[in-house]
Formats: sequence, C-alpha cells, structure tokens
Amino acid sequence: ERKLHKALKDKVALFCNISPGAVIESRDVSTIYEVPILMEKEELDRVVLEKLDIPSKKELDMDDWHNFVNVIKKPERETNIGLVGKYIELKDSYKSIAESFIHAGARNKCRVNLKWIHSEEINEANISETLKNLDGILVAPGFGKRGIEGKILTAKYARENRIPFLGICLGMQCAVIEFARNVLGYQDANSTEVAPDTKYPVIDLMEDQKNIVEMGGTMRLGSYPCKLDPDSKTFAVYGKEMIAERHRHRFEFNNKYLADFEKMGMHAAGKNPNTDLVEVMEIVDHPWYVGVQYHPEYKSTVLNPHPLFVSFVKAAIECKMNVVA
Repeated sequence: ERKLHKALKDKVALFCNISPGAVIESRDVSTIYEVPILMEKEELDRVVLEKLDIPSKKELDMDDWHNFVNVIKKPERETNIGLVGKYIELKDSYKSIAESFIHAGARNKCRVNLKWIHSEEINEANISETLKNLDGILVAPGFGKRGIEGKILTAKYARENRIPFLGICLGMQCAVIEFARNVLGYQDANSTEVAPDTKYPVIDLMEDQKNIVEMGGTMRLGSYPCKLDPDSKTFAVYGKEMIAERHRHRFEFNNKYLADFEKMGMHAAGKNPNTDLVEVMEIVDHPWYVGVQYHPEYKSTVLNPHPLFVSFVKAAIECKMNVVA
C-alpha cells in the first residue's frame, strides 16, 4: 500500500536471509498492467539475472509498455460495447475477450466500456431498451440451448440497426441462424445442437462427428489455417490471405446452404483451405458485421492486439461519431 523505507527492507532481508537489493516492492496500482513498470523500477530483471548468473545481453526496452499504460489511464475517447453472453454471472468466463478489448482500445487510444448483458434476459419486448446507446455488440461463445434465442435476437438487432457486430464461435452461428430466418425466410432455421429435427440445419455437425457417442476430447480443437477472400472486409482487417486461428467447437456452418447466403449478401469471407469449412461470415452491405468460428481473443496480447478486435473497436468509435454527428 505504501513504499517500504530502507530500515524495513533491511529487516525483511535479514529475516529472509537474502540481500537487501533482492527485496522487491509490489505496491498497489490502478491497473495490473502497471505492475511490470513497478518491477522495472525495482530492477527485478537485474536481480533475477544476477541470482541466476545469466549475462545481460541488452537493455530492457519498456517504451511500448509505458505507452500502453499511459493510453489506458488517459484515453482520448470512450466507446460503449455490449458483451452478450450466457455466463456473465462469472465474468472471468469471458476474461480473454475483456482483455482483448483493453488491448484493442489502447491501440485506438480509447477506453472500451463493456456492458455485460445476459442473453437469457433479452426478448422482443426489451431488446431496444437493453441494447440502446451501444456503439458495438459482441455475441460471445458458448454451448447449448440456454440463452441462444437472446443471442439470435441480438444479431438481428445489430444487423437491422447497422451497429458494428462481432460474433465469436456460437456468436457467429447465431448470426447465421438469424440471417437464415429473417433474410432467407427459413423460419425454422437452427443449429442441430439445439434443434436436432430442424427443417433447415444451417449449423450442423461435421460428418465425421455424427457417429461419436463419447463427446470428451472430440471437438475441433487448436490452431487451424484459414484462407481469406482478398475482396472481403476481413482480408482488409488482417492484411493477408492466409491466417491461423484457434478453435474449440464441434458444430459448423452447413455448406449446403452457402449459395443461398451468398446470394442474399452474407459472404463466406474465410474458409479452411483443406476442408472447405466456413471460418468467417460477413454481411457485405453492413458497415461492420463479422462472425468467426474461431477464437481471436486467444491470440491478443498487450503489444500485439488482435486485428479483428482493433478493427471492431475502430468501427464502434466511428459508429458513435456518426450518431453524435
């Protein structure tokens, strides 16, 4: 809570049988991202190298980290983004997503104010009130039937009101279901995960998954390649054709319906080059509406924020500016 004076450091060193220079302070700070800066001031790096007898080959460069902390403490602007999920009672369920917004916000010199919204509490009667004043909407990953209709309604609201939208994993699947129901006219469209007998299974199990009884360890898990359409918005976000992203899911977009989606303006912007599985769906005539089957939040870091989150936050900022204008 406060700085240690020399006498106290000497006492700690004496009773711990270490040198006074190895007593490292870790004071309270306003953000966890400030801790490495405090450790730098305490010369923790020097102490560790000396104790392990490792030669120092170059000076520690913390400039980028300092800039990051300065931005998140004193941002130039703010934006409000709704995170719609079914596990929000325990916010750590979406910890990687929340941190990704901090990383992307800093890159845009912006503070992202997250509004945590339970998908089970969203319905036709309250959706406008629940999602008002949002500059962007993210529909989070998940499994199972509970809360899925609220996510589907959210995807519809973002599409119709031209609000920047990012759907991750189940969030992408909900966007696909919504588009099938309300644009393609497939009223019964659904995922076979929640409606096995649906007439229009736009989200379905892969063929090699259909005979699996024991579910443990059988998902599409880990990093897989994705080839992006050079004419897509997602390609512009990444700036390259081939990417690799991490997965954790079992159900996939049903390519049987892909031509119908393409015809009506929802484009498969990215596919697995080996299996032709759809990885990215985007709405062509929407300012920013992207659904991804993978988990971009797992690759975002402080100094390398994920480009999808950076672009999404930028779109949310622009949406807010357009509303104000």
